[in-house]
Amino acid sequence: MQWIYLCLAILFEVAGTTAMKLSDGLTKLVPSILIFVFYVISFVFLTFALKGMEMSVAYAVWSGMGIVTITIIGFFYFGESMNVIKILAILFILIGVVILNFNSTAHEAKKKEMVGERIH
Repeated sequence: MQWIYLCLAILFEVAGTTAMKLSDGLTKLVPSILIFVFYVISFVFLTFALKGMEMSVAYAVWSGMGIVTITIIGFFYFGESMNVIKILAILFILIGVVILNFNSTAHEAKKKEMVGERIH
C-alpha cells in the first residue's frame, strides 16, 4: 500500500509544480490556489507512504520521479529545452532510485531473516 501512496504523492507533487508554471508567478488565481492544494495532498500521501517505508528511499523516489516527470512535461507541454546533459541527468536519477530500492529491499529481507532466526 505504501507504494500506492508514494505514487499518489508523486502525482500530486507533479500537479503542484505544473500549477506553479501555469500560475505565471502567482498572478493567475486558479493555478495559484491549486499549487497549495496539490502540495498539501502530496505531503499527506507522502506521510502515509513513510509509515511503511524507509524515509531515504521514499524521499528519493518522490523527488527523483518528480524531477523526471516534470522534465518530461516541461519538454512536451511547455516547449522547454532537452539536451544530452538533461537526458543523462535523468538517467542517473533513475539509476539512483533503482539502486536505493534494491538496497532497501535487501535490507528489509535481511531484517525479516534475522527476526525469523530469533523466533526459532
